[in-house]
Amino acid sequence: MGTFTPMSNAAVSETAIAPHPELQGFYRGTENKRSFLRHIFDETATDYDRVERLLALGSGRWYRRQALVRSGLVAGMRVLDVATGTGLVAREAIGIVGLAGRVVGVDPSAGMIGQAHASLPGLAAVLGCGEALPLADGQFNFVSMGYALRHLPDLHVAFAEFARVLRPGGRLCVLEITRPHGVIRRQLLRTYFRVALPVAERVIHTSPATRRLWQYYWETIDQCVTPAVVLGALRDAGFARVEQRLSMGLFSEYTAMKPDSVG
Repeated sequence: MGTFTPMSNAAVSETAIAPHPELQGFYRGTENKRSFLRHIFDETATDYDRVERLLALGSGRWYRRQALVRSGLVAGMRVLDVATGTGLVAREAIGIVGLAGRVVGVDPSAGMIGQAHASLPGLAAVLGCGEALPLADGQFNFVSMGYALRHLPDLHVAFAEFARVLRPGGRLCVLEITRPHGVIRRQLLRTYFRVALPVAERVIHTSPATRRLWQYYWETIDQCVTPAVVLGALRDAGFARVEQRLSMGLFSEYTAMKPDSVG
């Protein structure tokens, strides 16, 4: 299955692109956002998978697996799953790459990493964040990230890091929830989050922090940058074959490839 080489690294963006405006009801400033996210994901780690199954909006295991396959993931690849959380995307990647492959997960939350280790013994999970991946250059054939683009501080920095750890010809797949077009669809999604979460709380007895996390999720979805901005940031990072596939008017699959050569 091979090994991977940890390495501390930090990129610098000349023109930062935040995925959404500062949400002052939850945090103030980039550093406070990082600490807010680490804390709330640590607090909700034991609830996360159960709530996700109830509120997944159809984006469950089958969808994640098919999205990875559509993006070019095949047996034997070395995969980095950024913001791996409890390992929902990594689980499907492990099933696809098989014993000849390797899946490494990176996440800034120790609580989430603990849950991922407990449920996925085949996952090599390390603490780290998408904008400063603790890994050496060119180690992976494939980089994935599931529903965490909104948590990044700077798309330019993160996408440059994804390109750095990919081998030439490597593939990228970023899954994200995109705010629906139209007032009615947007209001329906807002109502879903407001109604479904209290039901989930009663059914599975979640922690108090879980409601706040999913409130934060709605705000980030509602205020996230447009797909055009995401696609532009991927191109700025040097990716080729940059595309968005939209399912159900809600689920975006951003895919791209690191060119075989520069120039």
